[in-house]
Amino acid sequence: MMPYSEMALPDLLDAFASNELVPGGGSAAALAGSLGVSLLVMVAGLPRTRTDSPEEVADLSEASARLRPLRDGLTALIDDGSAASGAALETMRHCQQALRGAIVIARSGNRSAGTDTTTAVEILRAGLRSAGMNVEVNLGGLTDADLAARVRAERNELLEEGEADAREAIEAALAPA
Repeated sequence: MMPYSEMALPDLLDAFASNELVPGGGSAAALAGSLGVSLLVMVAGLPRTRTDSPEEVADLSEASARLRPLRDGLTALIDDGSAASGAALETMRHCQQALRGAIVIARSGNRSAGTDTTTAVEILRAGLRSAGMNVEVNLGGLTDADLAARVRAERNELLEEGEADAREAIEAALAPA
């Protein structure tokens, strides 16, 4: 079968709408994350920045370079999303790192693309939270209580950091001129 990440959009949507167990929520969380990152990369690559300063151009270029591997990783996780909590936790890590990068893009990106940035942040938030729910559900299957506690602690930390970064990015993107 063709990997989900290589399907045409209508075929991918049909796969999600099917009565099969996969792709499921984990794959959808990774897809959301890769879409959010793609929007951030688009904003970072626009020809105009917030003030058109050379520093902003450099910051956006660096942010884009850090985001592209996250998008690639999330895209690969669309296919792995039905796996246990390991893939979901990796999706969470990627989404949280992308939300951290969103702050730079929100501060330096073209003000006219502010809604693109905030949309990306909200989509990444959805990916982060959805993957977090998958991690939580899969924790019930762990027999090692110490491992479950460590995974839950990391999940909670990623959620908290991601939410803080999302709020900061949205505030920066919507800040008046």
